[in-house]
Amino acid sequence: MRRRAWLTLGAVLIGGGGVVTYATASPSDPGAPGQERRPVEVYGLALKGTAAGERKLPRTETEQFSLVGVSWSGALKPLEGTAQVRTRGLESGEWGAWRSLELNAAPPEDVEAGMRGASQPLWVGPSDGVEARVLHEDGTTAALPKDLEVNLVDPGVVTEAETRVDAPEPAAFVMDESPSPSPSPEPTAPPSTVPQPPVTSRADWGADESKSPDPSEYNAEVKAVFVHHTDGANDYDCAESPAIVRGIYAYHTEVNGWNDVGYNFLVDKCGTVFEGRKGGIDRPVLGAHTYGFNRESAGIAVLGTHVTGAASDAALASVARVTAWKLGQYGADPAGSVKLTAGATQTNYFGTAFTAGEQYTFHRVSGHRDGFNTQCPGNALYAQLPTVRTWAAGPVDGLRIVSLTDATAKGSTYYTQGTPVVRWSATTPAALIKRYDVLVDGRSVAGTSGAGYAKRITLAPGSHTVSVRATHQSGAVSTTDALTVVAETTAPVFTAAPTLGLRAGTVNTGSAPVTLRWKATDDQALRQVRLLTPATATFSAAAYLSNRTAKPGVASAWSMRAYDYAGNHRDAAATYTPVILRESAAVRTGTWSTRSSTSYLGGKSYSSASKGASLSWTFTGRSAAWVVSRASSSGQAYVYVDGVKAATVDLRSSATSYRQAIWTKTWTANARHTVKIVVVGTSGRPTVTTDALVYIR
Repeated sequence: MRRRAWLTLGAVLIGGGGVVTYATASPSDPGAPGQERRPVEVYGLALKGTAAGERKLPRTETEQFSLVGVSWSGALKPLEGTAQVRTRGLESGEWGAWRSLELNAAPPEDVEAGMRGASQPLWVGPSDGVEARVLHEDGTTAALPKDLEVNLVDPGVVTEAETRVDAPEPAAFVMDESPSPSPSPEPTAPPSTVPQPPVTSRADWGADESKSPDPSEYNAEVKAVFVHHTDGANDYDCAESPAIVRGIYAYHTEVNGWNDVGYNFLVDKCGTVFEGRKGGIDRPVLGAHTYGFNRESAGIAVLGTHVTGAASDAALASVARVTAWKLGQYGADPAGSVKLTAGATQTNYFGTAFTAGEQYTFHRVSGHRDGFNTQCPGNALYAQLPTVRTWAAGPVDGLRIVSLTDATAKGSTYYTQGTPVVRWSATTPAALIKRYDVLVDGRSVAGTSGAGYAKRITLAPGSHTVSVRATHQSGAVSTTDALTVVAETTAPVFTAAPTLGLRAGTVNTGSAPVTLRWKATDDQALRQVRLLTPATATFSAAAYLSNRTAKPGVASAWSMRAYDYAGNHRDAAATYTPVILRESAAVRTGTWSTRSSTSYLGGKSYSSASKGASLSWTFTGRSAAWVVSRASSSGQAYVYVDGVKAATVDLRSSATSYRQAIWTKTWTANARHTVKIVVVGTSGRPTVTTDALVYIR
C-alpha cells in the first residue's frame, strides 16, 4: 500500500459563537496558494454518524485541494448507496452545489493488504472547504462500509509554469484492478503500422515516481483498447490538465492503494495525450482500468464527464491516434472485433455475464461498460466510439470536394480556363491522414499533407475528370466522386453585334423607347452577356434582346461582353444616336393646323382632318418611329416608306395619350429613307395629330 498523508481535525470559533471544523495537513504547510512549487498532497477526513445507513462530514475548512473522492475499508466491498460532496471555491469563497460521486469503480483483481474501496475521483478545481454525505441505498439502515472518509488531493505545482495550448472538451472515468504480485519480464516494443502520436511524459506532467516504486508488469500484447472517462467538470482549462492527471495518479496510489495510476493513457479535451501507467508507452503495460480484461488490453481515459456531453473532436482524434498506434503494433484492425479471455466472473453494464477463463467477443475499441458494470465512459462518449473506430482504422471518412475555384459549373460539368483550385474536406482529423492527392484523369498531379485542403492544378485543353484521393495513416485509401472539368480558352463570339431599333412607347425629349438586340455563341457553353454602357445589365445565355431607352441627340456607345462558363469573354460595341424630327421639319400637303400644349414634343403639333393631307420626312438612318397623339376621336393614317405603302395605322384610343411612337420600322443598316403619312379621313373621326418622326442613325 502506498503512503498517505492524513488530516487532523480541529475547531475554530467564528462570529456569533458558532464552531466550524477545519483541517490541517500533516505534515503541515504544503505551501501557500500561488507559490511556484508545491508538492502533491493527499488528505483524509473521516465521515461520522450514529445512524447505521448514514455518514456525514459537516462543512469543513481545509488546506487547498482540487480533487475529491470517498473511500472505505475493503477493496472488494461495494458501497451500495449514494455519496455526495460539495466544495468551496478557493478564489470565489462560494459553496457549490451537491455533486454525486460515481461509486461503481471496479475492484482490483489481485487484492493486496491495505487496498481500499473508493469512488471515482471528482475534479472540482482549487478549493478550500468540503462537505460530504453518504447514504445507504434506498435509505435503508443496513451497515455502510467501515472507515468511510472523504479524500482530498492537492495536485500541487511541480513546474514553474504549467502552460499548454489547445481547446475542445473532455471525457469520462474508470479505475479498477491492480497488478499481480510478481512482475513479468519487460517485453520488446514492436513497431506499429501507424505513426506514434505526441505523448506528454510522466516527467513532463509531474509524476512523483516515489509513489510508484514497484516495477511494471507487462501483457503479451494489446488486443483491444477500453475507453473511459474520469469524472469531474468539463469546463476545466487545458492548462490544468497536468494537475488533473497528477491528482488522479495520487488518488489511485494514495487512496486506492494501487501501485500506479490505472490508465495507460489519459487525454484532455484539447487533445493532449498524457502517459499513464509507467513502463513505456510503446510496451504492453498491464493497467488497472477494466476489471477482468486488463491482461489483453490498454486503457485510455478522457478527462471529464461524458454522460450527456459529448467529447470534443480533439479528444476523439487523440484517442483514435493512440488506439491506431497501439493496435498497429500488433497488426490489429481498430474497426474489427476480438475474443478476450475473462479474468473474473462478473456481469457488465448491459447484463452480459462473464465467467473467468471463458472467451467473449469485443470490439477492438470498446467502452469500459462493455467489460464491467459501470456507466463509464458515459452515454455520450460511448455513442462516439464508432467514430473513434472509423477515424483510427480508416479510410478517411467524409471526404468530398467542397469547391472548384476559378471554374464555373453548368449542370454537372465545370468549365475553367485551365488552372482551377480544388478544395476539399474530410471528417477524419488531419492528424490521422497521411496525405492527399489531386487526381486528373486518374493520375496524381498534386499532393499535400493530411493538413492540406486546397491545391491549384493545371489542366490541358479538353475534358477531364478531377478527384481527390486521401491516404489514411493506416494506408487505407478513399477517393471522392470525380468531377467533369472542361479546360478551354476560346472566347465567345458575337455573331450579331449590338443593334438598336426604335419600339412603341412614349417619347420624351430626354428618352426614346428602343430595343437592343445581339447574338452571342460559344464553342463550349455560353454563360451570360452583359451590357457595359451606356447602362449596365446582365442577361442569360438564351437572351437576345432587351427593351431600353436612349437619349435623343446623344451619340451613345452600346458595348456588350459575352462570357462563357470558363471565364473567357469577348466584347462588341456600336454607337447610335436617336434624332427627333419635329413636325415642322416635314414636307406638308393639304391643310394642317398648329396645336400648342406642353403635352406635345416641343410644345406644338400638327393636326389635320383633311383626307389626303400628308407629311413626309427624309433622313438617313436605320430605324424610324412615327410619334403621334391618340384619343377616342383620332382617325386613321396611311404610312408610306420610300413610296411604298407600309401600313394603315388607327390612332383611336379610349384614353387620351401624347407622344406615342405607334409605328416603327428598322432596317439592317443606315440608309436614306422617306417616311410619309397620309390622312385617311376616317368617317366621324378624321383627325390625325402628329408630333414628330424619330429615327436612329
